[in-house]
Amino acid sequence: MAGEIPDLNALERTGTGKGAARQARRAGMVPGIVFGGDNDPLPIQLPFNELFKRLKAGRFKSTLFNLKVDGHDDVRVICRDVQRDVVKDLPTHVDFMRLRRTSKVNLFIPVEFLNEQDAPGIKKGGVLTVVRPEVELIVTAADIPEKITVDLTGLNVGDTITISSVELPAGTKPTIDRDFVIANIQAPSGLRSAGEDEEEATEEVVEEAAAEGDAE
Repeated sequence: MAGEIPDLNALERTGTGKGAARQARRAGMVPGIVFGGDNDPLPIQLPFNELFKRLKAGRFKSTLFNLKVDGHDDVRVICRDVQRDVVKDLPTHVDFMRLRRTSKVNLFIPVEFLNEQDAPGIKKGGVLTVVRPEVELIVTAADIPEKITVDLTGLNVGDTITISSVELPAGTKPTIDRDFVIANIQAPSGLRSAGEDEEEATEEVVEEAAAEGDAE
């Protein structure tokens, strides 16, 4: 289970329609709506600066939030739409959907790499190159994994870790159907350079030999 679902604080918005929305924006708030579940839609407003900071941080529409609104029970929500000003590209309205504990949702889960000291490739000076520090999974709202773990024991230079080689948390699956790369162990830069130099030298010898053959 995820260690902590971030809180998102909002206020209940009195009144609906364009007039009430404009009033909220003049007060430095962004109007929004919470829908879904067994309850009626709830008009809300969020502090512009807080929302803008979260939007800049990324993954806003794939992050599960614990929405806190005074006078209402906390509820888990996920953003379904952010409307923006066509000129300034700033948020003007946001839609959230309530989630039941059994709801399925797409979330980015961080990847943790274990036992680097037991990877022969890294002992030889190889470098762990992480292609995907997070993987998007389909998860259940009531059982969100904190992380995906990848065991590097026994891996050598040139080995590649794909999603199919990783044991995923129970009840989850990737949003991408194909087998994709998460990380690999690359040769040290010095060895790569030496190998490239040898290849270039071999090519030069072959070219020189070919030139001499043509001259004859």
